[in-house]
Amino acid sequence: MQHGVGGGGWEPPGGQHPAAPSRPPVPPGPGWAVPPVPAAPARMPMPVHGVPEGSTGHIPLPPAVPGTGGATLAVLLIGPAGAGKTTVARHWAGTRPVPTAHISLDDVREWVCSGFADPQAGWNDHSEAQYRLARRTCGFAARNFLANGISCILDDAVFPDRPVVGLGGWKRHVGPALLPVVLLPGLEIVLERNAARSGNRRLSDEEVARIHGRMAGWYGSGLPIIDNSHLDIEGTARALDETLARAISAPAY
Repeated sequence: MQHGVGGGGWEPPGGQHPAAPSRPPVPPGPGWAVPPVPAAPARMPMPVHGVPEGSTGHIPLPPAVPGTGGATLAVLLIGPAGAGKTTVARHWAGTRPVPTAHISLDDVREWVCSGFADPQAGWNDHSEAQYRLARRTCGFAARNFLANGISCILDDAVFPDRPVVGLGGWKRHVGPALLPVVLLPGLEIVLERNAARSGNRRLSDEEVARIHGRMAGWYGSGLPIIDNSHLDIEGTARALDETLARAISAPAY
């Protein structure tokens, strides 16, 4: 007996209907054109103010201030007591992307433990001889670092009215490529910073004022001068790096 005859229809085994065969598209009748498939609308570039038509649309950025990068340098940071020479030199050396050494004249001078000639007790031939020895030692260390591809920065209170034992002496000890930069904040700043120092590195206010006055002679010398009266350590180190980058690109010292 055959099942499914009537209104119920025929059910295949398992209750599955066979898939309907795919029907080919009906061709258009004679004389009818095939309608074109609409293209996706083109994406229009957003207008950029100030960019010429036909450009890529990239907005040019202002040129970055160049830094010293990976250059091997020998730097002499000059300034009065309380200018922040040692702190800034150490920070600059520690934040460069290439090996850089900080050579502090005061640190080398204090290697002398017994018989140290403290200039606060009075400047004499003994203290002068120890300063000269410390400068020669720093110069030797700087040349050794440079010969091994390591930059260096030295700091000293070099006076413009003593070129033979000052800047000229440093260039003899380190080399003619030495880059000098003067760090010269206002007098009230160096007095405040000197008051926070201790030990034999703290000077009297009268001595600080005298040194600061002699440092003013660097104005008009052609050496770059950074007034860091209102700059913190990082800001002063950035200013130093930018100053050195300009000196590298157009050496004049």
